[in-house]
Amino acid sequence: MNLYLPAAALGIVLVVKLPSLVRRWRSPVVRSVNAVIFLQAAAFFFSAPPTITVVNEMTGVSNFSAALVYCILSAHACACRVLMENWREDVEVLPHTRRRVRRWIWGHGVVTILLIGCFVRGEAPVERQRDFETYYANTPFMREMVLLCLFAVTAAAAAAAAACWKWARDIRRERPERRTPAGGLLRIGLTVLAVGFLTNVTYGMAELAAVVAAWSGRDWEPLNRAAVSFACLGTLFVAVGFLIPIVGPWITARLFGPLWTLRALGTLRRTICRDGGPRSPMRLSTPWNAGPGRRLTDRMTDIHDRMLELGAYCSEEVRADAYARAREGGRTEAESVAFGLAAMFTAAADARALAMPADKEQGVVAVRALRAAEAEYRDLLVGISRALPALAVMPRAPAGAADTPTPDRHPSGQSPDGAADMEAALGGGLLVRPPPRQNAGWADRDRALNDSLARLSCR
Repeated sequence: MNLYLPAAALGIVLVVKLPSLVRRWRSPVVRSVNAVIFLQAAAFFFSAPPTITVVNEMTGVSNFSAALVYCILSAHACACRVLMENWREDVEVLPHTRRRVRRWIWGHGVVTILLIGCFVRGEAPVERQRDFETYYANTPFMREMVLLCLFAVTAAAAAAAAACWKWARDIRRERPERRTPAGGLLRIGLTVLAVGFLTNVTYGMAELAAVVAAWSGRDWEPLNRAAVSFACLGTLFVAVGFLIPIVGPWITARLFGPLWTLRALGTLRRTICRDGGPRSPMRLSTPWNAGPGRRLTDRMTDIHDRMLELGAYCSEEVRADAYARAREGGRTEAESVAFGLAAMFTAAADARALAMPADKEQGVVAVRALRAAEAEYRDLLVGISRALPALAVMPRAPAGAADTPTPDRHPSGQSPDGAADMEAALGGGLLVRPPPRQNAGWADRDRALNDSLARLSCR
């Protein structure tokens, strides 16, 4: 396996993060992240056979690269544990965190000194690039150096995996009102980290098994070589686990978020684009190479245009009735507003499909209600789209609830004088009422809209 590829990839990441390191040098988390990346890249680079040959020739000491790589692995294990401690730093337990960090640093410092001491006392005259652990498994001091490194790396990886599982479990047990998308990404990253650290534990156990087998004269060198693949895989998981909470929010906001919103708007798009409209079914004039954000912007703009076209067929009484029934059903204010608007535009689409007479002045009321709701509630269009399927299971209004309109009485129950109603509409209230209608077609049109809503409730 070419170990220079992951080393080069990690080196590029380190160069990209270098400005952040310079600006935020005093941050323990920033320093820990850069230390982990640097030590990972160094471990891959110095473990490559060509590098081993060059280092041994430059120093004039056989297998000097083995001691160097072991020291780097010990430092990397320490950096991972320090990063975990600093990452979950809490102001209330900050002194305890610092003490734990110091203990890990001192502990791995002692391990590094012992590794160097064992290498100096031992004898390893034959250069071994790939099977150093099993070849010198029975050599005094070399044996101890190998076991010390493997135990230190395995213990640190196991402790890091346990810390990741515990942290992820604590996030999963948080109250629903405290959960955030960032917390979900953090939990995913911690899970991937735990898998990566457990893979490193597997690497250490495989190496130990090969060494123990060599003590009894058995040759388990294939297992030793397979352990290197586990080490590379574990490093990949650890790198991805650290990147998910950092890069995840950016990817979600610019890629998955718009895609999810586009999918959620599908029901609303199909409802307001029924046959009978002045234009053909919705077709976005979006470039084929446009990103999800651009596509979402075009889709929302088109939906708003279609809603404006339906404004002349809207009925405020339909909206108010659906809003009241949603509130009576125990839904929140935002959900009730979305239900009311969904019922109004659904009935308007039915009225247009039935070629009912349009009323342009009525569109003023619908637009005001829509704009007022958009100013108060985020993702209103998504809420309306999600409310459309639920309209079928909403309780129907009791029979006879709506009074029969008379020439001097508006269906909303207001007086014929529309000045106060129009002023309320222009004021942007959510429950604005339409100006009074005294023409003969009002009663027939309103009955048709109510019949459309009744049919929708029975679906």
